[in-house]
Amino acid sequence: MSISGHTVRVNNLDLNVHIEGEGPAVLLLHGFPDSNALWRHLIPALSAAGYTVIAPDQRGFGESDAPAGVEHYRAATLVSDAIALLDALNISTAHLVGHDYGALVGWMLAGLHGERFLSYTALSVGHPAAYVAAGGKQKRMTRFRGFFLVRGLSEAILRAGNWMAFRRLVRHHPETTHWIKDLSRPGRLTAAINWYRANIRIISTATGVPRVGIPVMGVWSSQDLALAEDQMINSAQHVDNTFRYERLDGCSHWIPLDRPETTIALLLDFLTKQAKPSLAH
Repeated sequence: MSISGHTVRVNNLDLNVHIEGEGPAVLLLHGFPDSNALWRHLIPALSAAGYTVIAPDQRGFGESDAPAGVEHYRAATLVSDAIALLDALNISTAHLVGHDYGALVGWMLAGLHGERFLSYTALSVGHPAAYVAAGGKQKRMTRFRGFFLVRGLSEAILRAGNWMAFRRLVRHHPETTHWIKDLSRPGRLTAAINWYRANIRIISTATGVPRVGIPVMGVWSSQDLALAEDQMINSAQHVDNTFRYERLDGCSHWIPLDRPETTIALLLDFLTKQAKPSLAH
């Protein structure tokens, strides 16, 4: 399931990009195993509040192209996609919001290209350096990463028994049926897992991820299946600007789907407190 939009040619790929509203730009980056449908509750609210919302299906997901090969999913390439997309749309600066692997890309964008972003909101995933330094609970929660590195076998196990292992992995979230439909298309499950395979060094060592100099809000949920709280709280140590932390109790990993009204309220409050942004044009 994906929200249809414009086809934008970026780095020799066609990306499906939903664009809605008028005003300062807000770039929304989803993660695994989502599409831009992750943001479907937020987009109308942000648009109504006077923002131009840019919600791409990132490469390998939704209706965007999914090139074969792990090398096409390295973080540097994903970062390049986002900058190239802003350039293609003639947007000089934007607010940035990322979830899951989209949050990892967001941290890199905020650190490497801070001049292009007015603020960064990280949902679920903290700064990679804080993630790597997190305690034993975090390491226990992400043991599944090693399973993803076994090419072919991990795909087969996830599909087996009507995707039972995948259903358990995502704890039977209500979105599961949509995810399975998307990932059942040829090459799509491998493309999604390649995000992990291509970036294991970054998520294991935080290599190449800089400090962040723009305002950041980190949002973590107490029922997250893969992320511990300390990796978000300690992200403040890697931000050379204001860092705001928000905890949502009783909410799963998929914050924008489970608590859309709360997410919208937090985001609008945070965005309005930043310096007046440049308009998209």
